[in-house]
This record gives sequence, C-alpha cells and structure tokens, in this order.
Amino acid sequence: MSDRSTPLDEVRVLVTGGTSGLGRAMAEALVHAGAHVVLTGRDESRAQSVAREIGSAARGIAMDVRDPEAVDAGVALAHEMLRGIDVLVANAGIGMRTVNPRFLTDPSPFWSVTPEGFEDVVATKVRGTFLAARAVVPRMLAAGSGRIVVVSMNEETMVRRGFIPYGPAGAGVEALARVMVADLADSPVRVNLLLPGGATATGMIPEGVSDEVRHRLLDPSIMGPPIVWLAAPGTDVHGERVVATEFAARGPLPH
Repeated sequence: MSDRSTPLDEVRVLVTGGTSGLGRAMAEALVHAGAHVVLTGRDESRAQSVAREIGSAARGIAMDVRDPEAVDAGVALAHEMLRGIDVLVANAGIGMRTVNPRFLTDPSPFWSVTPEGFEDVVATKVRGTFLAARAVVPRMLAAGSGRIVVVSMNEETMVRRGFIPYGPAGAGVEALARVMVADLADSPVRVNLLLPGGATATGMIPEGVSDEVRHRLLDPSIMGPPIVWLAAPGTDVHGERVVATEFAARGPLPH
C-alpha cells in the first residue's frame, strides 16, 4: 500500500468503464490520491494496458456490464484482487456517437434509432449500473460500510432534441440511483450521484464539430476532485447530486 498520508490510503475502488473518458480520469485521480483501483472494460487487454499506464496501484479486468454472469464474475475477481471493495464508481456507458456519429451537428429523431442501438446504450448505462451495484452491495453490507458513486448527466441532456437513447439512459440511471439511496438509507452504505456539469472532451464527441464547440468542452479531469472527496472515508453524505463544475467553486458539502 502507499505510504503517503493521503485521503484515500487503503481505500479499494472498483471503477466500471474505466478505460477512457470520465472513467479513466476518475481512476487516475483515485490512484493519485492513494487508492487501489480495479478498472473495467469490455476488452481485457485494453483494460490492462490502461491500468499499467495509470500506475502500479491500478489493475484492469474485462467485464461486460450488460451481462449478469460477467458482472458477478468481474466483481468477485475485483473483490479478490483488492481484498474487498470500499467504493463502487458506476460509470460505464456509451454515448450518442454509437447511434448517430453526427448527433451534435445533425440530430436524428427518435424514430430513426434502431432497437439495437437503443438497447445497447440503455443496457450499458442503466442495466450495467444495476448489475454492478447488485453484485457489490451485499459485500458492502456484510463488511459494514461502503460507498457507491453513480455517474449521471445534466437534466437538460436527458431531454435534449436528438438524444434518444442517451438522454433516457441518463434519466433512468438517475432514477435508479435515487431508489438505491432510499433502499440503503438505514444501512452503512452511502450512495451519491456525480456529473460533470457539461459536455466533456472524450471519445464520445463526434468529429467535425466546430473549434468553438470544442473550446467549451470540459476536461475529464474535472471529475477528479469530487470523486476523491466522495470516495474518502471521512465523507459521510448520502443522496447528494454533486456537479463537478460547481464543486471547486463552492467547496465540498458538509460531511
């Protein structure tokens, strides 16, 4: 373990969808703060490669969050690797680019979205969050503590023109997280939501957008400070919706 006196020394974190974008940025921030992290991706070699790039305190495993058996096996492996899971960061998701490569410049109506495209986006975000939390929470309850961070999106994005199925997937995972908050209210497991607060410069942004639009994109590293705070053992908040763009300005919420 790290010998640095940091907020996350000895904290064990599982990050779903940690090979790129927001997931990778959060994994990097967590490791830098002293945590030990297992990050997941659909491709094992890529997950392992990204983990090596992040540092020796990161490990990468394959886990398709849409598949119940894969999730159960992945969580069991992560639990074995880390000798426990203190924090689950439910981040895995795929963006509008997979459904419409020109979604920012040429939005498509919902009736043009294929059932397969709709299912893949919703299954990855909503079903994936459900399956990961379902596999992790019993272990946290048995251990007597745990924290879950569900990565969400702006409410405006949920209902934006041309954002089927990405918007409904975000609304669904937000509702799921709220139910998790209620179900775990009398338990030692804390659940909170975290969102960037705007579009971020990730692989989900399509090619061909203007320089003006790209200039306004948030750097994924904006998720670092709030995820480290939410993962810290001394942070005891439940049911909060933390917006990364507002976090630095207003400071952390009261513990």
